[in-house]
Amino acid sequence: MPDIGKIRSALLRWYKTCGRDLPWRRTRDPYRIWVSEVMLQQTRVETVIDYYHCFLEAFPAVTALAVADLEAVLKIWEGMGYYARARNLHRGAQAVVEKWDGELPRNLPDLLRVPGIGRSTAGAILSLAFEIPTPVLDGNVKRVVARLFALRGDLKRPALEKKLWRYSELLTPKGRVHHYTQAVMDLGAILCTPRRPNCPHCPLQNECRAFRLQLQEKIPAPSKKRSLPHHHVALGVIRKRGRILIYRRPVEGLLGGLWGFPNYRSRTKKGLSEALGQGVRKDYGIRIESGKPVGSLSHGYTHFTVTFHLFDCSCRDGEKIVKRAFPTKWVYPRDLRDYPLSASDRKVIRKLSAISYQQ
Repeated sequence: MPDIGKIRSALLRWYKTCGRDLPWRRTRDPYRIWVSEVMLQQTRVETVIDYYHCFLEAFPAVTALAVADLEAVLKIWEGMGYYARARNLHRGAQAVVEKWDGELPRNLPDLLRVPGIGRSTAGAILSLAFEIPTPVLDGNVKRVVARLFALRGDLKRPALEKKLWRYSELLTPKGRVHHYTQAVMDLGAILCTPRRPNCPHCPLQNECRAFRLQLQEKIPAPSKKRSLPHHHVALGVIRKRGRILIYRRPVEGLLGGLWGFPNYRSRTKKGLSEALGQGVRKDYGIRIESGKPVGSLSHGYTHFTVTFHLFDCSCRDGEKIVKRAFPTKWVYPRDLRDYPLSASDRKVIRKLSAISYQQ
């Protein structure tokens, strides 16, 4: 069993000289810490820094976020991906204002009642903002703990996850928890990396069971690679009198709340034009001239990949949208930048620019 006291002491000494200077490290504001933790869940630190500043400039307090329009929140988040994070932050801020008078709770049970706050995020808020000893288990910490205690196997298995939480709680000190939490996160980010961990410079080398067993490259066990399904999608650049049709996706679901171009999946590449025409007629009640294909682009999502086949379409004169499966707008190409769009839709805009649609 590793010596818990030695681990804490060595980690704090290392952090004093090697810890990262990050903007969210300079605050004890629980709201700002919450925002940073959510952003860091799926995004690299280098990318998060600019988004963090922009987000807080737009929504400097939880009350400002709570009253903001979701579309404005998504626009600030645009380009960072995993938009459910932004929607949950927005929903969570509304809950904090409604149920806790705009103050984030200072206890774990209540924090876990805030939409979008899970156990690790709650632990980070309590430890970093309030100095309340609470374990965290983000990706970096999970890797450090797994190697310290040589936990083999898939860390997503409930039994192993339970062990990880138990050991993380054991490691969390009663005092200086603010610095300890940042230290263990930084160790995972700087030295105890997923590939080629820098064990020679690690302050915990002597207490690390994985290092002693020479298993540091095998722990955590790599996830099994699986082939992702691939879809062919017809995407319509539907024009009418110089404007282009866009629609807003339902709030719940993939890319929820973002605007985009009408698109429809086809079972075969040959049926793309037909799928587009039928889909637009069904959802919006308008007939379009599908026209010629104007190129394609590929995009990857977490669970599947897509090839978007772009069609230059026009809406017949006199046609009016009579069905509204989704909110729609006719916008000039130059105004597309004003709407929150997904990465794939921004690729479409760049494609439009290349083929001289952009005005």
